[in-house]
Amino acid sequence: MTKQLLPDDIDELAARVVAENEAAGRKIALAESCTGGLVAAAITEIAGSSSVLDRGFVTYSNEAKMESLGVSQDIIETFGAVSIACVWAMATGALRNSNADVAVAISGVAGPGGGTQLKPVGTVVFARAYRNQDGEPEGELKHFDGQGDAVNGLSERASIRRQATLCALELLLP
Repeated sequence: MTKQLLPDDIDELAARVVAENEAAGRKIALAESCTGGLVAAAITEIAGSSSVLDRGFVTYSNEAKMESLGVSQDIIETFGAVSIACVWAMATGALRNSNADVAVAISGVAGPGGGTQLKPVGTVVFARAYRNQDGEPEGELKHFDGQGDAVNGLSERASIRRQATLCALELLLP
């Protein structure tokens, strides 16, 4: 019988995120698109998570990104929703609309459709923003191979979302 909702690797990393952010006195916020709330779900599986998680935004549509997080239409039209510019705007919007000290944003192409030659399935972008931070935005583009978890019975889409969730959790460690 499983003792937690999510796989061990996600659960263990989420427990570290909660413990280490609590020790650092940090509040966190999330702005999720392709992960659809999985990162927030992983964190809230951990007892005591309310001491660190301020809130999460699941902004799956472009309209939600614009309305809830203040992402400009120009960014979406120029760079697309799967871009460093978009996730940086999502992360800063999550900070602006929360009481968090740090926010992580995720957007990507989980598949099986929706990919393009420039942004194939498995392309996921991340950004991390800190309250009152000056300097360059922190962003990263990754490409996840969704075939690697087929042995575990996960679809390509589920594999990409699992890998993106793990990466976002790592970005939340102090």
